[in-house]
Formats: sequence, structure tokens, C-alpha cells
Amino acid sequence: MVVAGGSEDRRQENNKNEIYAMVARKKDEDVLSMVDTFKEFKDTKNIDRTTLVSVLEESFRNVLVKLFGSDENFDVIVNPDKGDFEIYRNRVVVADGEVADENKEIELKEAQLIDPDYEVGEDLSERVDFAKFGRRAILTLRQTLASKILELEHDSLYNKYKDRVGQIISGEVYQIWKREVLVVDDENNELILPKSEQIPADQYRKGETIRAVIERVTNDNNNPKIILSRTSPAFLERLLEAEVPEIHDGLISIKRIARMPGERAKIAVESYDERIDPVGACVGVRGSRVHGIVRELCNENIDVINYTANIRLFIQRALSPARVNSINIDEENHKAEVFLHPEEVSLAIGRGGLNIKLASMLTGYTIDVFREVAEGEADEDIYLDEFTDEVDQWIIDAIKSIGLDTAKAVLNAPREMLVEKADLEEETVDNLLRILKAEFE
Repeated sequence: MVVAGGSEDRRQENNKNEIYAMVARKKDEDVLSMVDTFKEFKDTKNIDRTTLVSVLEESFRNVLVKLFGSDENFDVIVNPDKGDFEIYRNRVVVADGEVADENKEIELKEAQLIDPDYEVGEDLSERVDFAKFGRRAILTLRQTLASKILELEHDSLYNKYKDRVGQIISGEVYQIWKREVLVVDDENNELILPKSEQIPADQYRKGETIRAVIERVTNDNNNPKIILSRTSPAFLERLLEAEVPEIHDGLISIKRIARMPGERAKIAVESYDERIDPVGACVGVRGSRVHGIVRELCNENIDVINYTANIRLFIQRALSPARVNSINIDEENHKAEVFLHPEEVSLAIGRGGLNIKLASMLTGYTIDVFREVAEGEADEDIYLDEFTDEVDQWIIDAIKSIGLDTAKAVLNAPREMLVEKADLEEETVDNLLRILKAEFE
């Protein structure tokens, strides 16, 4: 019976030893995994060595404070290049039975088990096995470290891009979604190209390289976002700077840009050297300097004009290729009434009203285009209020709200302007024009 009992005790003891060994191996695996994690940070994260060492040391010390109440008497040595670390606890040797703080003091007999030569009053530095702190301490360390590294990554990304707004960047298309495209730079940082910042004709394929301008950088709740744009006027400006040496050298200045992305753009330029033609320099021989830009912008037509501080002349140039007869300027309200021969009106307005919209954007003036009325015809005009029996009052009020009070003023105004500025349906405008024309016929 005694033998049997002894065998059972030995089996229990062996099982217990196996469990202890498993726990020890698990702790060792956790520590090794942690070391591997350090190596990963060293190899893949965009964090300088000094900052990484500081973060690792701080993470260890946070755990030590939780375990011992203080980390003042600990030395933490981290080597991220090798992916290892060492921790030493420094204690003062005191006489047996006189230990007041077990964290900072050690009895003489215990110290002499480490080295028989220790005496009372000496400092003892002992290496600490972090695995003995337990699994929870290891998990706490890893979570703290991961959190701090993530913060550093975010800070690094934000600091890298916050001062680069307005610069062109090339990146690889990583993912294509309905509302945005995810682009990665050469360090695998994620950049966002929203649908609203894409040229309508843009088509992307995963893995291809695209260019865009850095539109804005935000850092809400320490979550940096780098927003790209291909529709911004700054994108066209940077492309021109790259293609036209005179702009890069400061001999030519881009004063203003107006864009309808993917369709048409107008650029006002000025030369600081009277020997240089700014328009010719920007366009190049047979358009050689803008061809590449036009292709980059999905065949967006580019008009280059000479800038001038004379607003009348600037508006005339902005409405090119139309030839303007006369202009009335309201500087206070930034409005301009432009009068042209009937055959020039369609050129001034452009297809879909594109030319006049861009001219308004470029000059900063609301431009209204009118056909030139022949002398003597103005006396035969009729006020719109006299048509209330044929035209609804709300339509007349809508037309009058844009400054047109008479029938001939409406007939002389471009149809597209009536639709857009009076906010009327095309059918309504066509019916109104038919009624007014019939009165004069």
C-alpha cells in the first residue's frame, strides 16, 4: 500500500512538473513572440531608432510600475536592432530582518546566495526574467506597445504629409471602391482619392501608378487622413510647373486658374521678362508642352491667356475666342454686362455654357452676355408685365429677377443664360421666347 501510494505521489509530482514546464514554455514562447514583434517593428515601421527605443522602454516601465509600484530602481536596456531586451533591478543589501521595501532592499543572506562576497550597504544589480512576471504582464506589455506604436505611426504619417499640401505625389492604386480609391505611396502609407476629386473620365486599375495633388491632411482623433485630388486647380498648376521651365524658374507666373475637370480649363499667366511671351512659352511649339498635361487630364482642353489687372481687358480675353463689342462693369457687385454681335454670342457662351462659366470663374465677375441691339430698335421694346395674359406671373418674376425687364432684353439674352440664371425649364424658356418673338413679327 505504501509503495502504491508512493507511486501515485510520484505520478502527481511528475504531472505537476509537466504542467510547470508547459507554463514555462508558454511564457518563453510569449517572450520570443514579443521579441519577434520588436524585429517586425524595426523592419516594417516608419519609426526612427531613438523613438522606438524610447517607446519600448516606456512600455516596459509601465508594466514594472504596475507590478512593483515604482520603476525608479530598474534599468531597462532595449536593442531593437537585434530584437532583444534586458531588465535589471537594483537593490541595497541590508542586514537580515531589516528589509523595509522588498523592491529596493534585499537581506544579506539572500544576497550572499547570489554572491558570497556581498556585504551590508552594497548595491546589488540583478537581471530580471520578464517571463516570471506572468502571462498577464506579458499581454499588458504587448497591448501597451501596440497602442504606442500605432500612435507613433499616425504621428509619423501626419508629420510627413502635413506640410506637403499642394504637392504632386505618385502612388499605386491598391483598392477601388465606389466612393473612393485607395492609393499607397512608396512606404505603403494609405492615401485616399475620393470620387468627388476624380476626373469624371478617370478609369483606374489595381496596381497602376497615378498622379494627384495632396489636397488636404486631417488628423481628427489622431487618425490622419491624406486626401488627394485630380480636379483641383493646384494639380494643373503643378503639372504646368513641371512642364514649363520658365514657370519653375519664376520668369512666368500663373496668376489664376479655372477648371471644369476633364472638359476645359482657362489659365491666366504673366511674364516678368518682356522678352518672353508667357502664352507661347506655356503652350510650346505646336502645343508640345501642354500635350502631356492634356493626356494626364483625360483630354481636358486648356486655354492660356495673358493676365492683366485691367478688368475690362481681362474679361475680353477670358471670353476668347468671342470678340466683345463693349462691357459695362459693376465693380461693387463684381458683375459685368458684355455686348456682342449676334454671331459672337454662341462663341462667348460655349458648348453647354462652358466658356462663360470658366470666364466668370477666372475673372471673379458674374458675366451676362447680350446681343448688340441695333439703333432705333429700342423704342419698339415692350415691358414683360404686358404679357401677363399669355405668360404666368411667376415666370415673368423669375426673368425680372436676373435684370431683364423688357421683351427685347430677353430675346437678346442667350437661351442658356435664361435657363441657368432664372432657374427655368428649357421648355418654359422656349415657350416664353416663342411668345415674345410672335409679338414683334
